[in-house]
Amino acid sequence: MIQFGIKDAFDIAIVALLLFYLYRIMKESGTLNIFFGVLAFIIVWVLTSQIIELKLLGSILDQFMGIGLLVLVILFQDQIKRFLVELGDHKRWRFLKNLFRHEKHNSSADTRKYVLPIVYACMNMSKTKTGALIVIRQEIPLESYEKSGDIIDADINSRLIENIFFKNSPLHDGAMIIDHDRIRSAGCILPVSHDRNVPRALGLRHRSALGISQATDAFAIVVSEETGNISVAHRGALTTRLSSTELENRLSQIMASDK
Repeated sequence: MIQFGIKDAFDIAIVALLLFYLYRIMKESGTLNIFFGVLAFIIVWVLTSQIIELKLLGSILDQFMGIGLLVLVILFQDQIKRFLVELGDHKRWRFLKNLFRHEKHNSSADTRKYVLPIVYACMNMSKTKTGALIVIRQEIPLESYEKSGDIIDADINSRLIENIFFKNSPLHDGAMIIDHDRIRSAGCILPVSHDRNVPRALGLRHRSALGISQATDAFAIVVSEETGNISVAHRGALTTRLSSTELENRLSQIMASDK
């Protein structure tokens, strides 16, 4: 007779929650088909080795599971890193972080100090149709992407941002990475999204912004060189045609949550 208790229900709930987080992350990164393939393989493995107890097929699948887990860790290290960051950065754990913070900041004034130069630069570049791609780091480090460009390490300044993305600047084709209150590097190379749902009218900058938002939890801003429209990418979602007020609100939320 099968016994089902509270501990079993708790076990199933945890597994379901982990699968939900993995499903969401894989969907945002455009690898949802791989997620379903791996899930189907695990179900077959459980049925053959644990329930039906087919010894030969079960032993073969056991060997594949041992090697397959190592291969999955290598192939999806970015998604696994993002999954762990999301677990640690969930809102329900925020109060634990606040217990260890002794400094008190004027978050509203600090946030506005860093947001306004970015918004002004984006609006000016939008008027002149100057293409730009700005990435703002969150929890996941971006050192590997910073090293692909030129290190700047300067204060956030609207004139500096506009000069870097000026058409004759040697760094205008790459991405600028902002880490907290500093412009870390420019001319950086980002991963390109292969999501088929992206409109064909959007260019490489938009796909790169979407790609970095799928690989990490970074917030990316794009100024279109063709139309001057401002778009943002975050957590695998691309929002186009933002106004200055909408951009300021989104940036304020992102940078305030980072403090």
